[in-house]
Amino acid sequence: MNKIYNNLTIENLINTEAFRYLTVEQKEELIIGSQWINQFDTLQQEEIMRGLEANLDISIYAKKEFSYSQMEQIRLGLEQGLNVSLYAKPEFSNIQMLQLRRGIKSNLNVSTYANSEFSFEQMEEIKGGLERNLDVSIYAKPFFSFEQMFQIKAGLSKGLDVSLYADKKFPGSEMRQIRLKLLEEKLNEKQNI
Repeated sequence: MNKIYNNLTIENLINTEAFRYLTVEQKEELIIGSQWINQFDTLQQEEIMRGLEANLDISIYAKKEFSYSQMEQIRLGLEQGLNVSLYAKPEFSNIQMLQLRRGIKSNLNVSTYANSEFSFEQMEEIKGGLERNLDVSIYAKPFFSFEQMFQIKAGLSKGLDVSLYADKKFPGSEMRQIRLKLLEEKLNEKQNI
């Protein structure tokens, strides 16, 4: 086996088709016996080893630019058989990756919020709207805070005309007041019918 792989660095080796056919023990032996693994801190090394033990394609996340917690989110997605390509990017924090992984697991169209400009709280509001089959395009914009997104989502879920307050100039607290007034008017209309 050493002769076949002598001219390859470990980094290149883990990207080969042949690496995928090695046993877990052979992979671990190669990785542990190499200097390559030393570029990672202890927690990153643990995530790489967990991936090897689960027979996952570690080449997707065994990269210095990922923190151990980002590696963990990618590894968990791989273990769940998910398409991690939408979030296996260093610009996403581990918490953003978690939101994206959960959305993919729920069969949601995460491309709506697979944008590192969204905080994880904003991603949660967009994901919540997708779960309720709401038109999230109205509020899935980075300039809305997650509080504003919540108020727009709440209005949409009650069938309110959110165009009256879905404007970045209104802070979340003002949006809430407008939403509650619209809801009160809607309830009064139903009682008068």
